Amino acid sequence: MARPYWSGTIQISLVSFAVKFFVATEAKSQIRFHQISRSTGERVRHQKVLASSLEENDGGGEEETQASATVGKDDIVKGYEYTKGQYVMIEPSEIANLRVPSKHAISIEQFVDESEIDPAYFEKPYFVAPDGDAQAEAFAVVREAMGKAGKVGIGKIAFAGREHVVAIMASKDDEGRGLMAYTMRYQEELRNPNEYFASIPKVEIEEDQLELAQQLIKKKTAKFDPKRYKDGYEIALKELVDAKVHNEPIPVDEPAPKRAKVVNLMDALRSSLAGKSDSEDETDAPPPGTKKTAAKTETKKSSKKSTVTEMPRRDHVAPERKKASASVKPAKSAPKHKSA
Repeated sequence: MARPYWSGTIQISLVSFAVKFFVATEAKSQIRFHQISRSTGERVRHQKVLASSLEENDGGGEEETQASATVGKDDIVKGYEYTKGQYVMIEPSEIANLRVPSKHAISIEQFVDESEIDPAYFEKPYFVAPDGDAQAEAFAVVREAMGKAGKVGIGKIAFAGREHVVAIMASKDDEGRGLMAYTMRYQEELRNPNEYFASIPKVEIEEDQLELAQQLIKKKTAKFDPKRYKDGYEIALKELVDAKVHNEPIPVDEPAPKRAKVVNLMDALRSSLAGKSDSEDETDAPPPGTKKTAAKTETKKSSKKSTVTEMPRRDHVAPERKKASASVKPAKSAPKHKSA
């Protein structure tokens, strides 16, 4: 199990129990880029230097001066500019000792219905578990009571350099053993929707149009399955990287299909209801990435007899390599070899 992100207590009036917070999300991207010099192919690194050294050298100083101006991590503290060019320095230990009660305990200030909270306020999810077997009883009783009542506890928690509003509710996992916590945005952090919605014209809705729209929504209604959704951008990015690594034609974006002209909204609604359902379309359509992958497989077959020499790492970004890649046609136009 991962290390807890935060440990403390949840307090509801005179009832309290110790808990541990675990981050509920993780980055799943397989493609990670570095910054590379276009001209040399070398990796670019960043250093923290004194601002005065950049001013003296006007952005082009000698290497010795630059090295002497480099600042180590342990020598960096936070500074608040209280007047132009004047800073008050704040040590990490001073921040760690700030007097904020919610650093150690979440005091539930109120309970609300789940439906009362606008999803726009939710920020980041955390798994909440009891901190030790001795805390399990109080934890379980409170979780069960909140779940049966459909209530969310609202309190505050301090970590990561600020105090957050936090919503705590019963987990909806299959076992139903845990709690979920969501850090929330403050009211002033959300922009005023009227600035964006006020200019939308008021439209008189016809009853028959509304009825057809409701039928369309009912037709497309299904149980939410998060496994159904994949990151198409990540898939396309991996195809691009693989093509460049193996010196193959680069997949390109295909133009969007032209939509048939629709006379009016009623025609669009009727056509949508009369057409194939999404599930039928998905059965016929290949999964994400299949089309381009097939094109790449076809290209591999056509060039099976040729010998490919793996290019040095640096050549992948050198100007000559880039020029060669740019001249290659898209995969879909690659010639097909007739079978013997």
